[in-house]
Amino acid sequence: MVAMADSHWVRWHEAYADPASPLSVRLGLVQAALRCALDEAAPGPVRVLSLCAGQGRDVIDVVAGHDRAADVTAVLVELDPALVAFARDRAATVGVEVSVVEGDAGRCAVWAAGVPAEVVLACGLFGNISEADLVRTVAALPGVCPPGGSVIWTRHRRPPDRTPLVREAFAAAGFEEVSFEAPPAPYVLAVGWHRRRPSGPAPVPFDPGAVLFEFVGDGDRPA
Repeated sequence: MVAMADSHWVRWHEAYADPASPLSVRLGLVQAALRCALDEAAPGPVRVLSLCAGQGRDVIDVVAGHDRAADVTAVLVELDPALVAFARDRAATVGVEVSVVEGDAGRCAVWAAGVPAEVVLACGLFGNISEADLVRTVAALPGVCPPGGSVIWTRHRRPPDRTPLVREAFAAAGFEEVSFEAPPAPYVLAVGWHRRRPSGPAPVPFDPGAVLFEFVGDGDRPA
């Protein structure tokens, strides 16, 4: 793998070295949900979009060993250049073709080429943006993924626990909950999987000029 600069976000990812760390446990749950989402996706191309993708381990490692790897077109969006380099190198090492875009995932123009997407990952995002931005982002997702499309997301459960707000926002946007994983103490992480209902409300059309959120978290806690 490429050598990475010793930035705050790079150090945050070092917890992957410990298989019992919250970050590693969260990764396993996200990967399990993504495998199932790919298994259940309709025949044909499957487009995957990962916002604030970090090192890209969730998408890259799952696609590398999945029977439908040839069907997957993935766009990973990450702002930190060292993490972008890591994701690109990891994808090349395992032989997975993905597009790793360096840019601010809060700006829809950065990832407009990845829309529509049958699977959207919003991991490490909802714990690092304001509640207003969280609700706005979820409300925009029906314009990003088609009916039957999946969104896999994460959020910590430290007081005040905002995972009920996230789940309510998805329900209001026309999504049904497929799963919600919340490991017991000492973990405070949660991983959700929602699927867009075919009979849900008409989506707001995707706006490539929109700004959905400002990333305000410092990354010290699992998001």
